[in-house]
Amino acid sequence: MKKITSKGIKSLIRNNLVTVLFLVICSIGIPLSGYSPSYLISEIIVRLSRNSFLILSLLIPIMAGMGLNFGMTLGAMAGQIGLIFVTDWNVVGIPAMVLAIIISIPISILLGQLCGRILNKAKGREMVTSYILGFFMNGVYQLIVLYGMGSIIPIKNTSLVLPRGYGIRNTVNLIGIRRSLDSLFNLSIFGIKIPLMTFIVIALVCVFIVWFRKTKLGQDMRAVGQDMEVAASAGIQVEHTRIVSIVISTVVAGIGMIIYLQNIGTLNTYNSHTQIGMFSVAALLVGGASVSKANIGNVFLGVILFHLMFIVSPMAGKNLIGQAQLGEYFRVFVSYGVITMSLVLYEMRKKRENLANAEKLQENQGALNED
Repeated sequence: MKKITSKGIKSLIRNNLVTVLFLVICSIGIPLSGYSPSYLISEIIVRLSRNSFLILSLLIPIMAGMGLNFGMTLGAMAGQIGLIFVTDWNVVGIPAMVLAIIISIPISILLGQLCGRILNKAKGREMVTSYILGFFMNGVYQLIVLYGMGSIIPIKNTSLVLPRGYGIRNTVNLIGIRRSLDSLFNLSIFGIKIPLMTFIVIALVCVFIVWFRKTKLGQDMRAVGQDMEVAASAGIQVEHTRIVSIVISTVVAGIGMIIYLQNIGTLNTYNSHTQIGMFSVAALLVGGASVSKANIGNVFLGVILFHLMFIVSPMAGKNLIGQAQLGEYFRVFVSYGVITMSLVLYEMRKKRENLANAEKLQENQGALNED
């Protein structure tokens, strides 16, 4: 066994500073909130079932060297469009979810290809490009939903349409599919309900990701992620491989958004998708992931820590200074702060590694010259 040294501990903390910071925040916030352990466990389980699928969609683009895919918002929009249609057609339950997924997949594929092609034109700047692209496509989505649906695209359900006769209302009631997946197969342990079927679906996606990494396409993506020039020299179609990774991510994000909204039971037509990318990326980074490396464990650890902070911060703020609103502001501040800190730490670590490699190369050259 390797001996644990102070240097090793410092290196571990430095490489996982965001995760350690959140552990400290949660350890302080939990006693201040006054919530019981059973309540916190129950809330964490709900958030694991609600958010994990969405965050898993970020893993494949990271493997392909495309960083954190803020463009997953495009998939979320596709999922919401599918839910609007099934609500209009009065389809309910699991069939409604399946139909919404079927509708969202071709839209996600189309948007994913568009996103992938644009990101291929912005190599090295994929994250900021996908972030801005999300804003642009949000405008297109709102144009379709606000003006197209009810005028060009027929919507028969009058409860969905604005009083003027076209455009979807701000809030869509998803009572027909509310918790349809979560309630399909429940397990209760010490009074805590566990949506077993939802976790089975999430487990299947995890198995798919593990299997996909071992396939020829998965190996190609890893090669592209390590070095595009070397991958191209090996005969790998770099740009096509990158597009495929974004398409898969967008499709998974669309399905994840449907699972997310069936848990909530309400669709905020114009805002539900806007913060999904930001919160998913922040949760993944809290779990110990970086721009270039992430695994399934980072997803679940990130959901637990990030959303535990979300649960305890309002009540902790109220008990500490008498204002729950402070906790709300703190949550938004931390979400953006986590991403900023993670990117800064990643760049610092990258510079240190490049400097160490350069020094090692100089030493090797010096040794060769002496010989």
